[in-house]
Amino acid sequence: MKHNMILSASGWRKVFAVSGNEQDKNPEISEDDKKIAITAANVFFDYIKQVSGQEVPVISLGIDARPTGPAIADAMIRALIKKGAIIQYSAVTSAPEIMAYAKKLDGFIYISASHNPVGHNGIKFGTNDGGVLNGTENAKLVKDFVSRLEDEKSLEEAYKKAYSCTTSELRKVYDVSESSKHNSLYAYKNFINETITGTESKEYQNDFFGMLNTFISENPIGVVCDFNGSSRNLCIDREYFAERKINFYSINDKEIVHEIIPEAENLVHVAAEMERLQAEGHKEVVLGYMPDCDGDRGNIVYWDEKQKKAVILKAQEVFSLSVLAELTYSIWQHSSEPGFKAAVAVNCPTSMRIEEIVHTLGAEVFRAEVGEANVVNLAREKREEGYTVRILGEGSNGGTITYPSAVRDPLNTIFAIIKLLLMRENGLFQMWCNKAGIKYNSDYSLTDILDTLPKYTTTGVSEPRAVLHVKNTNHAELKANFQKVFEKEWDSKKDSLSKDYGISSWEAIITNGTKETKAVTDFSLSGKGGLKILFKDKNNNPLSFIWMRGSGTEPVFRIMCDVKGNNPEMEKSLLEWETTMIQKADA
Repeated sequence: MKHNMILSASGWRKVFAVSGNEQDKNPEISEDDKKIAITAANVFFDYIKQVSGQEVPVISLGIDARPTGPAIADAMIRALIKKGAIIQYSAVTSAPEIMAYAKKLDGFIYISASHNPVGHNGIKFGTNDGGVLNGTENAKLVKDFVSRLEDEKSLEEAYKKAYSCTTSELRKVYDVSESSKHNSLYAYKNFINETITGTESKEYQNDFFGMLNTFISENPIGVVCDFNGSSRNLCIDREYFAERKINFYSINDKEIVHEIIPEAENLVHVAAEMERLQAEGHKEVVLGYMPDCDGDRGNIVYWDEKQKKAVILKAQEVFSLSVLAELTYSIWQHSSEPGFKAAVAVNCPTSMRIEEIVHTLGAEVFRAEVGEANVVNLAREKREEGYTVRILGEGSNGGTITYPSAVRDPLNTIFAIIKLLLMRENGLFQMWCNKAGIKYNSDYSLTDILDTLPKYTTTGVSEPRAVLHVKNTNHAELKANFQKVFEKEWDSKKDSLSKDYGISSWEAIITNGTKETKAVTDFSLSGKGGLKILFKDKNNNPLSFIWMRGSGTEPVFRIMCDVKGNNPEMEKSLLEWETTMIQKADA
């Protein structure tokens, strides 16, 4: 049977809406898609039984807020019942929540297509290490899944077996879903306390939040969220902010009313609500966020005191701010410990501003291929080498992962910024100013913090010009062709590039999984991984880069450009050049 799924480690995804329309909100799925769900559940059960060593594994199952989620979950529940699993079905659940809950179980299945349009859906798998399966383990599931779909007879038998479930068998799962949800929320709240404070110590946590509560009582703060019908509407957000004495406001709680991806074009709604609240006298409302459907990503809007309006932060700025906050917090917390070495793990297209921030603070940056699992695994590798990697993520999409979490989380992002704003006496921003040689003023706002960040001009990941449709699906071949085009064009353009932008040389860098390789002479070695051309000035200092990689979750080729300084003309010119060269290579 054909499945048309993209089978990435970041998630298996396709349009599940029965009409095939990616914007369709119809909750029905086809019989073929039920077979896909059943097969995926059976494959994961066999896998988790083997790796956990449990004859009867306990599996957490959750969905995001998409219309097709319940139908996919029902098919998977039926399959898992017949397999003999103990199923903890928590229905609508955020990704960070189910991954925190599964840490005390054997594994999880999460039904979600993250930021994709509403008619899409998908499946993520994980054990109990707090994140999704890495590429190697996912590949094992993919191989088994594809093999089973090719066996039509076995496929039909699995379908009939799953749908032979009795009402009483199903009721045993659905009747305890409310308690499963309660348990997942409890586990998540405890875990978020640990990620925010950086310790399991309840005594330390109580002291830290007591300190934070004192700051907040003296400097009231408010947060507004555009839930956009996401899974976070049924998460801990409201209660958590209330417990921390932070005023919380929300819009679009129960329905997906606009596009799901939390990029600038969709953050206008939360920005408008912030401005409305400010106009009504809620002057404490200085932060806003909008999560995607699975609730693991939330980009930020802030109140600009100078402009007196709500400003949407770009994804790279959100990540930079989070890195500044959590890296200084890690230094504040651990710098006196012997052998302390701080580092940050990021993906290949994260802006070079991260190097400037991290190196200023005396830490190191390590880069992996695009994909949350790649960055998480790179951070794990570096911890094994003795580094303290508290903050990691993909700057290209604003996703902040705060150790010991292995997944993005908007609450971690919000509280990173709150730490910067509220820890003032010998605090985090003062540490940054001292290290960066910037004059510190104790009466600062978030606008003042942002003004101190290194300035870069970077292509936004959701911009139309950041996405190319290419004919050649062999990306190694496409990049080999690109190399020929690029080297020829470099010879003809290098004088003008030097004159116009100060570019004197270049270096090819590739990322595959957790490995970054510099000074590459064969672009095709990047395969389906990332390829970056780093441009340098006459003193060999990085000036800008162009980057490319085929998406693992969508049928597109992603490109971007990063330029030091506020230089949109240079960013536009280099990106257009990259686009033209790729099109020539694809011809």
